[in-house]
Amino acid sequence: METLQIATPAGSALVDITGAVQGSVDKLRVNEGLCAVFVPHTTAGLTLNENWDPDVQHDILLTLNDLVRPDPRHRHSEGNSPAHIKAALMGNSLTLIVSGGRLQLGTWQGVYLAEFDGPRRRQVWVKVVIG
Repeated sequence: METLQIATPAGSALVDITGAVQGSVDKLRVNEGLCAVFVPHTTAGLTLNENWDPDVQHDILLTLNDLVRPDPRHRHSEGNSPAHIKAALMGNSLTLIVSGGRLQLGTWQGVYLAEFDGPRRRQVWVKVVIG
């Protein structure tokens, strides 16, 4: 298993980690298999989405902020309930196919760490199962 250390730049951000995940696959020297990517945090998530037009990332964050707003009825004492809810909606893991030593992604796809309670230093765990 490889642990990536990712610094997030803001309270909410989508950080492209595609190259770092591919770097883990390269380091582990896996030609064929499955790559599990997991974020062990409750206020961050992972998503596979478009990595060509940065407006898509903006739009995702904008819509999540519209959907999940601070609410005085939230009871979590740390005051970051919206971050926990957004992370739950996003999910905390991805499973990617590795073939020919490369992540098999669509033409415009990238792997993103979704930060909702930053800026912080986050871990992303990468495990490749040979198949």
